[in-house]
Amino acid sequence: MAKEELIELDGVVVEVLPDTRFRVKLDNGVEVMAYVSGKMRMHRIRILEGDKVTVELSPYDLTKARVSFRHKDERAPGAGGPRPGQFRRR
Repeated sequence: MAKEELIELDGVVVEVLPDTRFRVKLDNGVEVMAYVSGKMRMHRIRILEGDKVTVELSPYDLTKARVSFRHKDERAPGAGGPRPGQFRRR
């Protein structure tokens, strides 16, 4: 028996909840409860409010989802790196 087809949608994290759960607003306007996938947890990928994510939904329960990917921000080059003087070489 094959695994059921998962529905992949994009959305934005609206709220960070306890127990590594998130409230995600999908592009179609629906809000779902989502949790972090095992690979993201294993690699300690942090998800914050406002992050754009890709979620997987089961066709049997469309209110719960699994966060499978966090999209990278389009930032200016050089922005978001360590502040000068924060990491010094000896």
